[in-house]
Amino acid sequence: MTAFATPSVPFTTPPRFDATYMAWNTVASYDDYADAQRAVDRLSDDGFPVEYMDIVGSDLRLVERVTGRLTKGRAAAAGAASGAWFGLLMGMLLGIFTSGSWFGLLIAGAAIGAAWGAVFGYLGHAATRGTRDFASSRTLVATRYDVVARNGYADAARSGLQSAGLRTVA
Repeated sequence: MTAFATPSVPFTTPPRFDATYMAWNTVASYDDYADAQRAVDRLSDDGFPVEYMDIVGSDLRLVERVTGRLTKGRAAAAGAASGAWFGLLMGMLLGIFTSGSWFGLLIAGAAIGAAWGAVFGYLGHAATRGTRDFASSRTLVATRYDVVARNGYADAARSGLQSAGLRTVA
């Protein structure tokens, strides 16, 4: 276990706000987020004050993965599924304030929600008039992840990662 000390500043000295002290200083760079997360986790395990650390993704790209063809039937089915969940939630909320058949409210809420969800899913897809006949999911992906330190903790973070056998930026 490595002991990390805060940068020594006497009590009589006012806090530093100069650009060098407040800047983000890159401690390590990684090709994927999991490696950057492991580095910060290792510092945390060793007692480092990780509240002065950030993981910064660079060179962001929007990736839209096409998951399949979207028909009016599939749009209606997706709307029915989300509507059923919403109706189930509303049935639970109403069930809290009733003394009657709580299970009946759940079933009725899910059925009504599914019906309305299917209608809105169908109409929503029909309104596009075929300009978007596919389903997809979007995500942001970075090509590089930098572990950075603030407030003068860069050198301590570098030495902590080096002692753990993880690579750092010189």
